[in-house]
Amino acid sequence: MKPFLLLATRAEDEAADAEYQAFLDYGGLAPEELRRVRMESRSLGEVHLDDYSGVITGGGPFNYSDAPVLKTPVQRRVESEIFTLLDEAVERDFPFFGACYGVGTLGAHRGAEIDRTFGEPPGPVSIELQPAAADDPLLAGMPESFAAYVGHKEAVRKLPDDAVLLASSAGCPVQMFRVKQNLYATQFHPELDFPGIRLRIQVYKSYGYFPADEAEAVTERSRAVEVKHPMRILRNFVERYARD
Repeated sequence: MKPFLLLATRAEDEAADAEYQAFLDYGGLAPEELRRVRMESRSLGEVHLDDYSGVITGGGPFNYSDAPVLKTPVQRRVESEIFTLLDEAVERDFPFFGACYGVGTLGAHRGAEIDRTFGEPPGPVSIELQPAAADDPLLAGMPESFAAYVGHKEAVRKLPDDAVLLASSAGCPVQMFRVKQNLYATQFHPELDFPGIRLRIQVYKSYGYFPADEAEAVTERSRAVEVKHPMRILRNFVERYARD
């Protein structure tokens, strides 16, 4: 089959490699079926979408709502390159799945209002599916309510008119949406299990998501809730769009 393309932005090797492995494991993919580009360290370059089954973006420390003057040259380059890719992906309705940072990428590209109103600290939250999710193929087999891990400073405050809301949580009204038929974004992390979030809590404890001295308590809150359903969404994406 044609591989999927993973656009990664984490500069921390341990977290970046664990994220890649999680997408492999929960997507049911072999390494040759998921090509990773670490955009924080090199330019994306020219991408021919016809070479891929779909595009996936992971999370990272960048925020679209940061003031332009505060954005580093790397962050501005990453945003510009992803927007260029999304120009074609949206026009073609090409399979795209953005996790966490993907809400910012796809949302900002479509004109969503993104700010820090609905940020959530790292840990588990209850995700509630919305009526439009009932017949969405990526949510096939999902319960109407399930636990998922989050951790984000910004979120969509208002979706654009061409987006379909699929899931929400009490603290963040836009947890998943779709554009056209084949472009998706989740605010929660469908690739994260407890070992995964435990690692990220340690790696990012000084990045302002929570007070650094509370890392142990944040870890224990994450351990207390079983998270097992979101991974199905990743597998559904891969199974739906994998092509020869």
